[in-house]
Amino acid sequence: MGGLRDRCNERKGAMGFGSWGSMKKLVLVRHLSQVFFLALFVYILWATTYPLKSAISSQALFIIDPLVMVFTSLSQRVFLPGLVFSVIMIFLTLILGRFFCGWICPMGTMVDLAGKFRPDQKKDLADHHKAMIRWPKFMILALIFFLALGGIQVAWVLDPIVIIARVISLNVIPAVTLAVDGFFQFMIQKFGLYGGFYDFYRSLKESLLGINVHFFSNSLDTLMFFAVICVCSLLILRLWCRMLCPLGACYALSAIPSLLERRVSGCTSCGKCVRQCRMGAIAKGDSYRKEECILCMDCVYSCPEKSTRFSWRLGGRRAHGEPGKGITRGQFLLVCGSVGAMLGLKNSSSFAAEGDQASGHPVIRPPGALPEKRFVNTCVRCGNCMKVCITNVLQPDMFESGVEGLWTPRMIPEIGYCEYNCKLCGEVCPTGAITKLALEEKKKWKVGLAEIDKSLCLSWKGQKDCIVCEEHCPISDKAIRMKEEVFEGVKMLRPYVDKELCNGCGICQNKCPVIPVRAVRVNSAIVQERM
Repeated sequence: MGGLRDRCNERKGAMGFGSWGSMKKLVLVRHLSQVFFLALFVYILWATTYPLKSAISSQALFIIDPLVMVFTSLSQRVFLPGLVFSVIMIFLTLILGRFFCGWICPMGTMVDLAGKFRPDQKKDLADHHKAMIRWPKFMILALIFFLALGGIQVAWVLDPIVIIARVISLNVIPAVTLAVDGFFQFMIQKFGLYGGFYDFYRSLKESLLGINVHFFSNSLDTLMFFAVICVCSLLILRLWCRMLCPLGACYALSAIPSLLERRVSGCTSCGKCVRQCRMGAIAKGDSYRKEECILCMDCVYSCPEKSTRFSWRLGGRRAHGEPGKGITRGQFLLVCGSVGAMLGLKNSSSFAAEGDQASGHPVIRPPGALPEKRFVNTCVRCGNCMKVCITNVLQPDMFESGVEGLWTPRMIPEIGYCEYNCKLCGEVCPTGAITKLALEEKKKWKVGLAEIDKSLCLSWKGQKDCIVCEEHCPISDKAIRMKEEVFEGVKMLRPYVDKELCNGCGICQNKCPVIPVRAVRVNSAIVQERM
């Protein structure tokens, strides 16, 4: 065995990854990398709260995502700053291969974890079934490409970074915060732990537990969507990555000419690496599909002959068994052509014309939001704005503005209001769907208009003087004013709205004492604009 190992080491050469023993360690290193980047991912989202320490760090998760950055830029015909970082990720993939999926992607980490509970770890699909499930992700990527050409951005629907970010922001962080906070309060009150335990709790309240715990409507839907993806791994290992992930397809195409590749010498065709490969990338022991390989290193560890290694390709020579085995650029262009022909899309100018038309919409968008059609095409539904909102007024849309508006942020004054001195939502938006505004500019941004229902208002019904809406209006000249009128011989103060001054912040509706239906309600502006 020692002689065989020495011969293998000699064959690896100076440009290889070293001895088999060091290769074995790479499996552990990959797991550590996955844990580190998942923890970093959660930390960044957790830190995206008031007071905001860095707007750039809150956007970092999305600006390195070429699927989001490239296709949002393409659909809106704009250059997003995050494109630079996305290009860097593509460049690294051209060198290293599809490393992001196996070493960094938080969704990949979660589906790997779910796959650990799969009943039969050794059983996988037949070769022809493996080939069949590889193609849908490229069809999805082609569909996203053609829709972006037509001015429609749908990359967010199946983007793994967006999906898991939304789940962590809207489900995990609120649930964990409430659970931990509840545990400390129970222990302190039940057992009177007011010493060091209480001091530790106070320190957590200033850091880990210091975020605002909000309620998010429809958050169960985002959790169920994520759960379905994880459950798929119980059926087939990494089914999401192999079949449906458009970001994986993007990296797969970039990985075809990569310089780092798998090499095999002295293969006995035992088939262990084929069965072990979680991506179904290995056709037989000495050949594989480079675009499907996520560099998990399992094949190196499972090889009984220790004859598998990864090394740099020199002089442009391709790996043994690679030609004709995976998707080529020509095949992808054929896929794109097929999808484009089936779609029969309008040309980009007609989409652009539609997007510039002023039209009403049934929901209230946050200040700085682009015009409605551009907004739903630019927003990637990451949840950053909703999580950072200090009053919880921003909630995920659930078909209230149509299918195209699913999971976009909307203001619900019954739950909260737009804080007059806050502009955080625009600070953390990674794509510019919510424009970054100066505070004075944000204060003058009209998102809606307050209206008073005289049949419900206490003052207008003559029950009593009520000035709650006027008191809470944050505008210095008061967009809600009181006028004195005589009602049944009694002088009463009655509120009315100054339509020129009202910016639709919603605090009047939120604070109105009339329940269950508020006497003051904010309706969306026909066109979002500065006052």
